[in-house]
Amino acid sequence: MDETSQKIIDATMSLVRDKGYVAMTTKDIAKLAGVNECTLFRKFKSKKDIVLNGMEQEKWRGNLTPDVFQNIKWDLAADLEMFMTEYMERMTPDFVRLSIGLRAPQIYEETAPLVMKVPQAFLSSLIEYFEGMEQRGKLPHLDFECLAMTIFSSTFGYTFLSASFEDHLSQISREEYIRQSVQTFINGIPYQE
Repeated sequence: MDETSQKIIDATMSLVRDKGYVAMTTKDIAKLAGVNECTLFRKFKSKKDIVLNGMEQEKWRGNLTPDVFQNIKWDLAADLEMFMTEYMERMTPDFVRLSIGLRAPQIYEETAPLVMKVPQAFLSSLIEYFEGMEQRGKLPHLDFECLAMTIFSSTFGYTFLSASFEDHLSQISREEYIRQSVQTFINGIPYQE
């Protein structure tokens, strides 16, 4: 990839993150990249083509693969905290905003499979972990996909809301949120009638 093409991709992906796919124009891209529009179209067919090229680069994809969940202790609380922490460390506010910007109907069909690799990695790894816990006699046979979706939804929700509102919505730290969520997941809510 030549330097000019990379500048165009970086400008485009930054604009998708900051403005959304639909709102950005090729004029915006050219200006931010420091090139003229003719150069942009010599390098790429369309703004969609630029985005798809950007999605192929690791720096513009969520850096979450099953291999990040290898620090397993076979202790439910510690391991669930590890899963949530690994996800939250890699899903930065910038990546969350970029993935929101990539949901435009004009590109969704092409970008959704790439964006979905992140939750798929989390879910498949967590399901495999629950199955391993069952094999070790530490969990009964349950609907592990449902359990994984519950943990993922909680993790994604906190990450999304933090990226959207920073600490204006809640003052709960990430570490405290993870700890309390895992404890509630494992022990349930203490309830008295």
